[in-house]
This record gives sequence, C-alpha cells and structure tokens, in this order.
Amino acid sequence: MGRQPPFPGRWVSAVALIAGPALLMTGILLRSRFHFFFPDQLAAYTRQPGLVTAAYACFACGVILLCPAVMTLAHRIAATRPLWGLWGGCLVIAGLFTRTFQYGTDHLAFHLTDGLGLPAMIGGIEHYYAAWRDTQVHPFRTLSGAAFAGWIVLAVGAYRSGALGLGRSVALGLMSALALGTLKGTQIPQSVIAAGGLCVALVPLGISLLRDGPPPSRRAVFWLAVVIAWLVLGAAFGSALPFTRG
Repeated sequence: MGRQPPFPGRWVSAVALIAGPALLMTGILLRSRFHFFFPDQLAAYTRQPGLVTAAYACFACGVILLCPAVMTLAHRIAATRPLWGLWGGCLVIAGLFTRTFQYGTDHLAFHLTDGLGLPAMIGGIEHYYAAWRDTQVHPFRTLSGAAFAGWIVLAVGAYRSGALGLGRSVALGLMSALALGTLKGTQIPQSVIAAGGLCVALVPLGISLLRDGPPPSRRAVFWLAVVIAWLVLGAAFGSALPFTRG
C-alpha cells in the first residue's frame, strides 16, 4: 500500500479517492425520492429545481473526481498486472467521459424546461432517445459498454494484482450496476448498492494515502488557497461579465 502515484500525486489522488465516491453517493441519495425515468426527473425539476440541480451537480462532480481516483488504482494494479491496469483504467475512464457527456444533456434539458415547459421537454427527450437508438455511429454510444464492463475488468485486476482484497474488489465491480443514460435518476436499490460498493472499495485507499506521507508544505497550502480563491471569484463574478449573458 506504500506505492505513491506519480500522477496526479498523493494529495490529489487521496482527495479524489475519498470525495469522488462520496459525491456520487450524495447525488444518488438526493434524487432517490423521485422515480428514475426521465419524465419523472423533469417533473421533479419543475417542483424542486434547487434540489434536483444539486443532486445532478454532486453526481457530475463525483464522476469527474473518479477520473484521477481510477488513475491511481490503475497505477497500483499495473505495478504487478500491467495489462489489467491498462485496460481496466482505460475502459472505466472512457465510461466516465460518457457519463460526463450525458450530464451535459441533463443540464441542457433541465434549463430548456424552464423556457419550453414540461410537456414540450418530455416530448423532446422522447425524440432524443429515439434518435439515439437509431444513430449507427456515435462515439459516446460506442463507449457506453465501457461504462459497465470497465468496472468488472478493473475489479478483477485489483484482486489479481493485490491492490484490493477480494471483498473490496467485488464491491468495486458493483459499479457495473449503475444505470447510464440521459436523465436517469436513482434506481432503488441498485444505484445505492453500486455507489456504496465504490465507497467501500476506494475510500479506505484514499485514507491510507493521506496517512502515508508527510503533511503538505506551507508553500503547497498557499498555492492551494490561491487556486481555491481564484475558482470562487470566477464563480461569483463570471455571471456578471457581458459575454456570459444571452
């Protein structure tokens, strides 16, 4: 467990391993009260836009943080099982890109609902799903299978390499049960089981990385504070810029 990830480094890896699964679970739980199918998700947005927006944002941030988290685990796997680490990591990350793309369609659909109304958007998403099924070649349709199979490959590699024990490897593989698609909400119980398995598999690894080394230097803390302040200021004042308004 003492191997340090060369990229993205110990601190980024540890935070991603802990916060990625936690944010994913938070998003899943926040929207668990609503039926998972897209008409119900759109209807929930019209009734509780703040809650639904927060749920989807947490889920999306969790997906983004899982990218460096998976890189870290794939590096540990590749130390003894290079092909398992390579294919498991690449397939899972490709699946994470697919989920990020679909969050963009979720975000657009919610905000179009504000202007077009619920009935129009339900019809629009129905048409979108029909067109998606009829599309013969689309990069993210092609990568959809990776979102499911990649977790199995990564879990097998984690067990065979010794990066994770049997129980945590099985828990990691449960992520293959997480539904994929535009405006797909929480499916009970499989979504909670999948995210729970991810927490069991990755969070202890992140905690061990935090403990396995010295604390950050003052210089590192300073630059972290600068980056956080820059991000906060950008979020606070970005909407005031002329080019951000229609």
